[in-house]
Amino acid sequence: MSRYEFTFLLPEEAEAKNIKELVKSLNGKIEEEEKWGKKDLVYSIKKNISAYYFHLLFSMEQKNINELKKKLNFNEKLIRYLLLKVTR
Repeated sequence: MSRYEFTFLLPEEAEAKNIKELVKSLNGKIEEEEKWGKKDLVYSIKKNISAYYFHLLFSMEQKNINELKKKLNFNEKLIRYLLLKVTR
C-alpha cells in the first residue's frame, strides 16, 4: 500500500465526513487527520469566499487511486483538493 497526503477545501464542515467515508470505502486506511479551520480565500472559487481546510494522511492501494480521483472530481461540494503520494 502506498501513502498519500490529501488536502481539500469544503464550503461546510459536515461534508468532510463524506470524503473520509469515500476514502474508507475504497479500502483506504486513514492514519492522520487534521482540521485546519475556516479561512478566507484570496479570490472566490465556485462563488465561495471562505472554506474549511482539511488534511488527511492515508494508505491505499495504487489501483484504487484513480477511482478516488474520479469520484472526487464529480463531488460538487468539494472546492479544491491536492492529492500527493508520499515517498519517504
